[in-house]
Amino acid sequence: MIDFRVDKKKCTQCALCAGDCPSRIIVMDEEEYPAIAPEKELACLRCEHCLAICPTGAISILGFCPEDSLLLKGGSPDPGQLETLIKGRRSVRRYKPENLDPDLMQKLLDVAWHAPTGVNSRQVRFTVLDDREKVAHLRDEVMNGLIRLDTEGLLPASKAYYAKFVKIWEKHKVDLIFREAPHLLIASAPKSVSTPKEDCMIALTCFELYAQACGVGTLWNGIATWAIDEMLPEIRRNLNIPDDHLFGYAMLFGKPAVHYARTVQHRPALIHRVP
Repeated sequence: MIDFRVDKKKCTQCALCAGDCPSRIIVMDEEEYPAIAPEKELACLRCEHCLAICPTGAISILGFCPEDSLLLKGGSPDPGQLETLIKGRRSVRRYKPENLDPDLMQKLLDVAWHAPTGVNSRQVRFTVLDDREKVAHLRDEVMNGLIRLDTEGLLPASKAYYAKFVKIWEKHKVDLIFREAPHLLIASAPKSVSTPKEDCMIALTCFELYAQACGVGTLWNGIATWAIDEMLPEIRRNLNIPDDHLFGYAMLFGKPAVHYARTVQHRPALIHRVP
C-alpha cells in the first residue's frame, strides 16, 4: 500500500528512519535493515520523514524516490534574507494588466501545496482563476450580486459598508474589491479534516511568501471572501467549491505595478513570558 523500499546497497543501518517515524511503525528487521510490517501500513501518516532523514538516500516510499527530492544542505536562505522577506511583505493593491507565465503560476501552486496540514491530511484544494478575463467576469458577477442585495436592502448590517464599494463601482467603475488583479486563488478544505481553516491559511501564507520571492504581488482579500462565501452563495457554487468544504480565504495575485524600497517598522512584539 505504501511501497516502502530500502536500497540495501545504500543503507548504512543507522536506524535514523526508525527513530524519527512519528507512528513508530519502522523497525529494524533480523538483518538490521528498516522495514514496515504489512499490518502496520495503515498507521503510516505518509509524512515521508523516513525518506527525508535518510543521509544516503536509501529509502523510497509512496512511489517517491530520494533522487527526485531537493537536498536541504546549502539550499535555505540565510536568516537575514528570510527576515527581509518576511518584514518586506506588502499587501499589493496595484497590478499590471497581464497574466503571469503559466509555468510560474504552476510552480507557485506546487510549492504552496507542500505546506503543512493537520495530521498530514493534505486536503487543501486550490481554486484558481488563471486569466485576467476570468477575474473580470467574476468581478462583474460579484458586483451585480452586491448591487441586487443593496437595492433590495438585503446587505447584512455587519456588511453595510459594501454599499460604498457598489456606489464607487457604479459611478466610477473603480474596483475596490478585486483591484484589477489578474488572478485569484481560493483555498478550501473538507470540513471533515481536523484543521480545515488552519490548513488553508498556512497554505496561503506559504504561497504568499514564495510568490514574493518570485516577484509576484499578493493581497489577502477578506472583502471578496465574505462576498463569495457568506453573501453570494450562488457564486461559490459557480466556482465549483464543494459544499462540504470550508472556505479558507481568497487571495489576489499578479505582477505588481508598485515596488517598495524598504521594510516598515512596528512596535515591539506583544509577548507574555509565562513565569
